[in-house]
Amino acid sequence: MTNIRDLTIEELKKYLTLSGEKDYRALQIFEWLHKHMIDDIECASNLGKELKKNIKDNFDTAFPSIKSEYISKIDDTKKYLIRLSDGLLIESVLMKYKYGYTVCVSSEVGCNMGCKFCASTIGGLKRNLSPSEMLSEVYLISKKNGIKISNVVIMGIGEPLKNYDNVIRFIKLLNDPHGQNISMRNVSLSTCGIVENIYKLASENLPITLALSLHATTQEQREKLMPIAKMYDIESVMEAMAYYFEKTNKRITFEYSLIDGINSSSEDAYKLIELFKKSFKNRHIDFNVNLIAINEIKERSYTAPDRKKIETFMNILKNSGVSVMLRRELGKDISGSCGQLRMSES
Repeated sequence: MTNIRDLTIEELKKYLTLSGEKDYRALQIFEWLHKHMIDDIECASNLGKELKKNIKDNFDTAFPSIKSEYISKIDDTKKYLIRLSDGLLIESVLMKYKYGYTVCVSSEVGCNMGCKFCASTIGGLKRNLSPSEMLSEVYLISKKNGIKISNVVIMGIGEPLKNYDNVIRFIKLLNDPHGQNISMRNVSLSTCGIVENIYKLASENLPITLALSLHATTQEQREKLMPIAKMYDIESVMEAMAYYFEKTNKRITFEYSLIDGINSSSEDAYKLIELFKKSFKNRHIDFNVNLIAINEIKERSYTAPDRKKIETFMNILKNSGVSVMLRRELGKDISGSCGQLRMSES
């Protein structure tokens, strides 16, 4: 049964018309669900009893709940373990910045990408999240903290481009002016590199920021860290990212986790520069590199390089003209940083 929160206003109008209801009710229903973020349709005070019964009889109205809250002692980050209606669990993170509040949302329950440095993939993939379940991550966190969310990053558990249709619908519902009205320019999506869906996303003409989890400078190195690279080679992934920029004119991001003894040497930095030169040739591709000091997880032995090695790596890129920044390690003490989210209690 379809969750009522998965429907657009036009889809609600169509349903109401077919069921003999007034179609203007569609906007009222939508605003209660997405602007006021109610978790129970009975809270919609201007809807009649018969209409509420109609909705409950014909739609799933379930709303996830927060099982646990973890509050960082070193910054303003909060992590939430969210229980879905079928009992499965996901994690989402609230981060505070000078410009406002950002929520990092999960797009799947678990992940089957198998990246060697990521906790999210341990246990494999259970299922995709629906648009309403992804929206609930934003709504629950917003209501819990009494705040307006300004930015959303689809960088939690799961590979967003493997749950393509649901993620696109989620973004559009999030952006609806009668809902949370979060600008698409404030939405970022991170992918391991599902090539055909990068091209598909470019054709959607959504002004979101696309980030590629790169983490390597060669095909051989990437295959060792990210099994998905055996299906999508580094050349085709880089070409797809270049196409995305040329199609959307939206700056792209490359995420690069620095792992001591694996991909963080000066030689690796120069190889990364060569990869960009080879991939983009004489084309002007506006991009930046987001460096991440690898966040440790108990099941893996990977560690981050020391500060000197990180700064050396950064300076080599900067001196070559590459736009680069080091991501802040928010929520590290609550396992809320990049690569640490799980579908269970941490």
